[in-house]
Amino acid sequence: MAEENVDVPTYKCILVGDGGIGKSTFVQRHLTGEFKEEYVATLGVEVNPLVFNTSRGSILFNVWETAGQEGSGVLRNGQHQGAQCAIVMFDVTSRVTYKNVPNWHRDLVKVCETMPIVLCGNKVDIKDRKVKPNNMHFVRKKNLQYYDISAKMKDNIEKPFLWLARKLIGDPNLEFVATPAFPPEFPVDPVWQRLIENDLQEADKVALPDDDEDL
Repeated sequence: MAEENVDVPTYKCILVGDGGIGKSTFVQRHLTGEFKEEYVATLGVEVNPLVFNTSRGSILFNVWETAGQEGSGVLRNGQHQGAQCAIVMFDVTSRVTYKNVPNWHRDLVKVCETMPIVLCGNKVDIKDRKVKPNNMHFVRKKNLQYYDISAKMKDNIEKPFLWLARKLIGDPNLEFVATPAFPPEFPVDPVWQRLIENDLQEADKVALPDDDEDL
């Protein structure tokens, strides 16, 4: 991890979502490349600096990972004050974690209505998916940027930060020029990955219902 430099654009990024969805694993994958199977609950808030090398120089995200109380969807102790961007995460194998997404999103926009927010559905490596793309109406109604990710497989985990970096820097063509060479201990199944991508594309073609119920 590169040392913090005053010349490096630095942004406070809030990472929210229910407990047990893989927020800590997501951050650790970026920090060290490690993956740990056991779940250890985050207490309060943890702040980790993530530096990305881009086509316009380095960018630093100070990622505030907040403790996710299941069912609460509440940010406490002013943790979101001063945030410039956010990632809302849920577990695609757990409907309740997705049902709480509107609560997390509501709290964030109360602080800054124009703050760039990206939504991530984690654990897409698990075949028994409960939250299907064609049921995720909230994402489309709010016009949120969304990514299917797998912290375990390291699939798409850089995309949320790339999208945020483009928005914050104001350059839609910005690219990450170097990524950590972590060992591929969990090879990606290309057939399964294509199925996931096809589901997302098909979901965009489905008309939205009049009600707000997703699942």
